[in-house]
Amino acid sequence: MAEKLLGKDAAPASVPKPEGNPALRMMGLPRFKFKLPSRNWLIFWAITGSFTSTLLYDRYHKKRAQRKWCNFVSHLAKETVPPTMMPRKTTIFLAAPPGDGLRPARDHFHEYIKPILVAGGLDWEVIEGRKEGDVRAGLAEKIRKLRKRNGEKLSQEPTEESEEKENLDDLLYEVRQRSGVTEWNGVQGDLVLGRHTWKEYIRGLHEGWLGPLDPPRPAESPDTPPADSSPAEHPSSEAASDSSPKEEPPAPDPPPPKPAKITPKPPYITPKDYPSSSAPPSLAISMSPSLPVPLPHLLGFLNTPTRVYRFLTRRHLADSTGRSVAALVLASHSRPYTQSAELASAIDPDFAPNDTNTAPEGAVTQTSEAWEQEAVLKKEEKEWHKSAREPNKDEETRERPWREPMTIDSRIGQRMSQFELESGADEEAAKVDAEKRLEDPSLVDKIRKWTGFEKQGKKGWDMGLEGAEDD
Repeated sequence: MAEKLLGKDAAPASVPKPEGNPALRMMGLPRFKFKLPSRNWLIFWAITGSFTSTLLYDRYHKKRAQRKWCNFVSHLAKETVPPTMMPRKTTIFLAAPPGDGLRPARDHFHEYIKPILVAGGLDWEVIEGRKEGDVRAGLAEKIRKLRKRNGEKLSQEPTEESEEKENLDDLLYEVRQRSGVTEWNGVQGDLVLGRHTWKEYIRGLHEGWLGPLDPPRPAESPDTPPADSSPAEHPSSEAASDSSPKEEPPAPDPPPPKPAKITPKPPYITPKDYPSSSAPPSLAISMSPSLPVPLPHLLGFLNTPTRVYRFLTRRHLADSTGRSVAALVLASHSRPYTQSAELASAIDPDFAPNDTNTAPEGAVTQTSEAWEQEAVLKKEEKEWHKSAREPNKDEETRERPWREPMTIDSRIGQRMSQFELESGADEEAAKVDAEKRLEDPSLVDKIRKWTGFEKQGKKGWDMGLEGAEDD
């Protein structure tokens, strides 16, 4: 009856229309319908994929840049040193960036600088600064110890703490001298990380070489009573002694003293006293070359786009930093810092020379020209936290080398120099890196070795057989 109503060619409504591959239906597999995801999923995968691919691309080229400069200085690690000579040791100066702790500076050193120093077989010592002024105090103390070893003497008696530290250092120095161990007879070098550390480094050089060996005397406060006061001067104490004794309740225990804040040692000399100070006789004709390395450090929520861009382009930072550190490791070329009037107008339009009337005879004073050291890494000051640039009323008496302008005496400035690579070093580094990569095993060889299918040579001496291979 239904066929008559629907017609002969009509199919019953309960029978589903066959869809998909019949072979998949026979195997019991589900039917997949391939279609584009929704608009929101497309946006999500596009952003995630772009960010991930950009990050992986940057990390790959960052490792290539570091490997290039590590291979460029790796031949120095194979050189032998006499057993009676100390290895070459450079000094690393790093301080906590303004508004942050010491960890960013340490991470920057371990990630971009340390691999190249290790590849070149270089030893180092670190002078760290957790607070403003620590690096200045550490460098100045190091120079003063060197001056004492060269024959200069104190005019005052040293304190017990300073005697203990000097005795340990002198004892180690004497043991090495008796054993015939000498210092490295070549260039040592200093590496300074960041503009804020560079400012303290310059002050430490001036304080160490132009300042006195004796520490400054502490200023006496006017509120303290004189030391020779006695009870006879106070009539109230005599009246209290004549009266009958009275029982008084026991005094409460005094509160525990608050821990004193750890502050750097006060400077032995201020920048305004540089022209009037005399240089010591142990001041060398040229100082050890230095290398200022930038430390990009930006804080603030509004600077997030710039921080993300720097995070995704670290390959450029690795290449530039590796090139600078390679110049220090090779130590094949250095140039003195220059002095020009163009730098004076660019750094400070109100720059004025120091007063030459107060300078001692033979002292070299500043002119109307500025030194190149004052413009080194100056762009970093724009990114400093406001705490390093704005004055603080509670700390007016505290030393603030980051905020104050840099002052350079000509006797120190003309003896400073900077490490540099010779021309054509980039092409040579790329050539050495290409040769090293050809010597390294390929990915296929590494997989074969890992799976145990590495190509083996003929059985012979390596297999424990006796006699010749032809036997």
